[in-house]
Amino acid sequence: MTTATGSRPGATPPEPTGAARPRWNPVAALNERVRTGELGPWPVIIGLIIIWVVFQTLNSNFLTAQNLSNLALQIAGIGTISIGVVLVLLLGEIDLSVGSVAGVGAAALAVLTVNHGLSEPLSFVLVLLIGLAIGALQGFFFAFVGVPAFVVTLAGNLGWLGFQLWLLFPRGTINFSYGGFVGNLTLKKLPDIGGWIVGAVVVGLYALAALSDQWRRRAAGLPARGVIGLAVRIVGLAAIVAATVAVLNGYQGVPIAVLIFVGLVAAVDLLLRRTRYGRQIFAVGGNIEAARRAGISVAWVRLSVFSLCSMFAVLGGVLLASRTFSASQSTGGSETLLLSIAGAVIGGVSLFGGRGSAYGALLGAVVLGSIQSGMLLLSLESSVRFMITAAVLLAAVVLDSLSRRGRTSHGRA
Repeated sequence: MTTATGSRPGATPPEPTGAARPRWNPVAALNERVRTGELGPWPVIIGLIIIWVVFQTLNSNFLTAQNLSNLALQIAGIGTISIGVVLVLLLGEIDLSVGSVAGVGAAALAVLTVNHGLSEPLSFVLVLLIGLAIGALQGFFFAFVGVPAFVVTLAGNLGWLGFQLWLLFPRGTINFSYGGFVGNLTLKKLPDIGGWIVGAVVVGLYALAALSDQWRRRAAGLPARGVIGLAVRIVGLAAIVAATVAVLNGYQGVPIAVLIFVGLVAAVDLLLRRTRYGRQIFAVGGNIEAARRAGISVAWVRLSVFSLCSMFAVLGGVLLASRTFSASQSTGGSETLLLSIAGAVIGGVSLFGGRGSAYGALLGAVVLGSIQSGMLLLSLESSVRFMITAAVLLAAVVLDSLSRRGRTSHGRA
């Protein structure tokens, strides 16, 4: 006996073909993010807009092409160091040696090229290897010996500072050639058409990656953003890239140093989101015991992350030296350590580990650079600049703590 639909009584009705997949609801997604503390980069972006509006109101020169171009060059060195700090913070650890390591990188490059006559590109590669070795040494004591990272890197901060002074002795300052490899990192700019070509490539690659994600999610039956949501993201990125290129082209062009910094941010973001190694970093920072039980070699992940952090610190030190065309005892000193860590935290990377993005280094560097640039235009005293920067950092940490509390209350910490 069959029913009117042609199926046997009690049989499971066939699943209708073409059943609607769950669709992504932007309003519901926003409400869920706010409720659970998953705010992403939006607080930083909103804060940056407010900062720009305030400083532009107080000084009409703030948003000029010249000032924004100088701001971009200003943040390239510190921002590159912050990329490495982001990786360490994702483990829930800290590296207090990045400022001194940056100084060692600049000093070593100057000694190799100026004092010993090695070619600058070869010396640059050797200096990056020195950075990896420094990080591997510190990471070994932390990951395999069991010395807390705070203590290891605090000792490194003092020790590498001494090594930097030893390298620069007795001159104290070694100047680079203006037309050489190091000097061109700051002086060299892309032609106007070059900036637009790079911008178009960036937007195109992002669009391809977003469409690929969309296709994979639909193939797996997972909620996927609608066409409008996807278009908004692509158009939004295109608008940001176009505005950035237009502003930088309005004053000499896109600097090579800025291109290197942004390229490194994008590369590390792909490493973290698209590779097994990146997922292991998040796993170790999120729950170390669970990571061990999943078969992840926690010690080697820690060792590699500290190695990469020191390599980025050395590269950042080279970019800092490029701005002044010299390596001196002050390279990597003063505010370098504090600003590189503050930039990562302000950019939304959690101090508790397991949460954040490489773009946090970019956002945090832009926020700090904007604050410093605006206060310099207003001729504020150093004391006031330090206090305002401290207040912004504290606000970022408070927001991180509140977000973590929201995630904990919903079982998502």
